[in-house]
Amino acid sequence: MRYIKWIFPVLFVLTGYFLSNFIHGHGFLGLCCFCVAALLVCYFLVGILRHHNMVAGKVLLLILNCILCFGLLVFGITELVILNASRGEPDTEQSYIVVLGAKVNGTSPSLSLNDRIRAAENYLKAHPDAIAVLSGGQGPDEGISEAQCMFNELTRRGIPEDRLWMEPNSTSTWENLNFSLDIIEEKTGTRPDRIGLISSEYHLFRAGLFAKKSGVEAIGIPAATSWQSIRLNYFLREVAGVWHYILLGGQYHD
Repeated sequence: MRYIKWIFPVLFVLTGYFLSNFIHGHGFLGLCCFCVAALLVCYFLVGILRHHNMVAGKVLLLILNCILCFGLLVFGITELVILNASRGEPDTEQSYIVVLGAKVNGTSPSLSLNDRIRAAENYLKAHPDAIAVLSGGQGPDEGISEAQCMFNELTRRGIPEDRLWMEPNSTSTWENLNFSLDIIEEKTGTRPDRIGLISSEYHLFRAGLFAKKSGVEAIGIPAATSWQSIRLNYFLREVAGVWHYILLGGQYHD
């Protein structure tokens, strides 16, 4: 009977493998399952050690509990900050908004990009004086640039072309923002110190950090993620993204 408990880490590993390899947009949930499996194995091994060496087992158990509690505390606080930023300020009036790109499947928007296009459409129709900078380059597996894809979709939905400025060269959030600010400055003669920023709701906090580093205040305009399970996956993954930014200073592509 004592071996039955080992079924649980195995189930978590199998679930993690399934989520990572067979369900689109659920890779980080799969990684979480692997982590839970590893944690269970650690506790089971510490339990075995306690039967042979009570003192060493207690010390390792205390260390394991401290690491787990600290990790959960850091994770929870970071997630609360991300959740708070995800609400954004969608009703504020901005002269310029930057729409961050996402994956293009051939020439069609991915789920994430379609969510951002929808948010841009709603904002531009509600604020007829706003100009949108559509920002995103073309990856090796994309048929057109993310900027072009957004332009095609927004004009098809009735947004006038002269309200849409394309920035088709960026490959990271930092480049999205800085190249877009360059375009605004080139067209208007002035570099703004405040912009609206449309991105997936889970990404707004980290995107705001990039904006601040680029010398501009970004007012978040959330693009709600359509699929709830994918939303959960990316909100969890964003914790790792935020700490990656904090530890490495944002010097990476995303």
